[in-house]
Amino acid sequence: MTFGVLAAVAASSPSSDDVAPGVLGFLIVAAMGVALVFLLRSMNKQFHKITPPPDGSDGKDVKPAAPPADTPR
Repeated sequence: MTFGVLAAVAASSPSSDDVAPGVLGFLIVAAMGVALVFLLRSMNKQFHKITPPPDGSDGKDVKPAAPPADTPR
């Protein structure tokens, strides 16, 4: 029964109250896509600037630096 109601609603002609996304909706989504491409390219450049530790290790066994001696604890 539900399928019949949905089919009847889908087959009915669009009324004047229907809202379509139109050109403005497309332009907004397209602009967001272009911005995403530029953000991903920038992020990729930033990742390539990261250099691994000089000793070739993965950095997991590196001890944190000690605080300066004149700093009160």
